[in-house]
Amino acid sequence: MAFLKVVPLEKALEVVQSFKISPGIEEVPIEKGLGRIAAEDIYSPIDVPPFDRATVDGYAVRAEDTFMASEASPVRLKVIGSVHAGEEPKFKLGKGEAAYISTGAMLPGNADAVIQFEDVERVNGEILIYKPAYPGLGVMKKGIDIEKGRLLVKKGERLGFKQTALLSAVGINKVKVFRKPKVAVISTGNEIVPPGNELKPGQIYDINGRALCDAINELGGEGIFMGVARDDKESLKALIEKAVNVGDVVVISGGASGGTKDLTASVIEELGEVKVHGIAIQPGKPTIIGVIKGKPVFGLPGYPTSCLTNFTLLVVPLLLRALGREGKIGKKVARLKHKVFSVKGRRQFLPVKLEGDLAVPILKGSGAVTSFIDADGFVEIPETVESLDEGEEVEVTLFKGW
Repeated sequence: MAFLKVVPLEKALEVVQSFKISPGIEEVPIEKGLGRIAAEDIYSPIDVPPFDRATVDGYAVRAEDTFMASEASPVRLKVIGSVHAGEEPKFKLGKGEAAYISTGAMLPGNADAVIQFEDVERVNGEILIYKPAYPGLGVMKKGIDIEKGRLLVKKGERLGFKQTALLSAVGINKVKVFRKPKVAVISTGNEIVPPGNELKPGQIYDINGRALCDAINELGGEGIFMGVARDDKESLKALIEKAVNVGDVVVISGGASGGTKDLTASVIEELGEVKVHGIAIQPGKPTIIGVIKGKPVFGLPGYPTSCLTNFTLLVVPLLLRALGREGKIGKKVARLKHKVFSVKGRRQFLPVKLEGDLAVPILKGSGAVTSFIDADGFVEIPETVESLDEGEEVEVTLFKGW
């Protein structure tokens, strides 16, 4: 394929849509489920609570036995036993009978109300009741919290601490989740130095490697950093070959533009096929989409904001699809704080910071680290639009909320 033959974004997305990655499904203990993506709908196998239970310490009664109670003429009931939390009652209440019961305990047979201690008087093995109880008083009915068969977690839903707690509440200790798609990440450039090393004149620290890996991890995948490739064809080729063997997807940042030391496209073509090199967008025009050994390979721009914008546009939808979460990219409607201008004929993705319902344009340029760090997302400006006005309603595609 001819390098830097610019195609519309829709064409690039069609290529991405054609990729099939299927990490599969695995069953993990619930304690390993946090942050994972459910691979199936999960329903409650039981009622919660699984029995009628007391919500207060007091006396279990048959409500009908108390209907005539009053201050002037209290009802007298015989206390025939007691039930504590965790016990199964071995008796039923008959007419005129009551039983001591503790909070959380199972009601004995025929009991349908619990009167708290403060509302009765204990006299010689009996209790005096001064006001009527009604059915359900002091009782949490079986299944009122969670009904058996209720949908608890949807397929494609991320398991947070609330979801794992809910599953634990119904006795589920294992959960089927999508395997994490493995994404091998490569940074490129003689000027790129891993954090922790000393910078020499002309060098900068690598931000894209960390940003991409952690974005992948946050998404639900497994970002695997392969290292920094020098501006040398053999170095880059060796690292890409290794990455293809490690990952389900390969993402390379830098070396995509077609300059004398931008080798990514030629190496991908040598090892596989370049399907797209050049997309009619800004930032990210030189983005590469290719295939090596049946695995998708993306060559993203080196500037951080360009890199992460195109990662969100192209790679995130692919990974979400692999995780059963297609269409889950976060979006928010806001209004522009300032008027902005665009170049007609090229689709632009403008980084913005959200301040409440306002989208504040970030105009430092995609090479500035803080352009990406300050940005909450980006606004798409169509090819036919030359400007967006102050206060105009826009849709912000978020860098988080996946």
